[in-house]
Amino acid sequence: MTVKRWEIISSKPNDSYGIFSFRTDRARSPRTGLTYDCYILESTPWVNVIALTPHEEVILVRQYRHGIRDLTMEIPGGLVDAHDTPEAAARRELREETGYQSDEWIPLGSVFPNPAIQNNRCYTFLARDVVYSGQQQLDEMEDIEVLYRPLKEIPDLIRGGEINHSLVLAAFFKYYLMQDTHNLLILKI
Repeated sequence: MTVKRWEIISSKPNDSYGIFSFRTDRARSPRTGLTYDCYILESTPWVNVIALTPHEEVILVRQYRHGIRDLTMEIPGGLVDAHDTPEAAARRELREETGYQSDEWIPLGSVFPNPAIQNNRCYTFLARDVVYSGQQQLDEMEDIEVLYRPLKEIPDLIRGGEINHSLVLAAFFKYYLMQDTHNLLILKI
């Protein structure tokens, strides 16, 4: 069977909640001809940054995430503002969340966070040779602790569950793919 895109019969914006908007699409399955309501969370793109110091330390952030009501260990990241490119947003988020900046930026690609119900992408960047440039500039809802971990310890932090945010895991997977296939063996769980 060849899978085809669904036909959109109608699309209705619902409510907006700051970082997300809610939309209902009425769509027809080409296989069955039946129509369904599909619920979409619309958001601007997101970015995250694997930031490496000249000594091969990764700049991580620990912050409270209310969805799970717990702290997470992540890499810096955030929303792409309407006037920004993903790289410009990545540079801004690294500076605001950690106080670090870099002159060497490498795009690692993007992923769809949850394509069943979301329409946005998350872009990942590698920032090499980051240097401290000033204090954090946190948003009112951000409480962020900056952490430093040797790059070689990242696979153990992933295996041990200390790094468990799916978009951060995808970012490190893309980083290790960029290195060479041998490095994928250290991620074996």
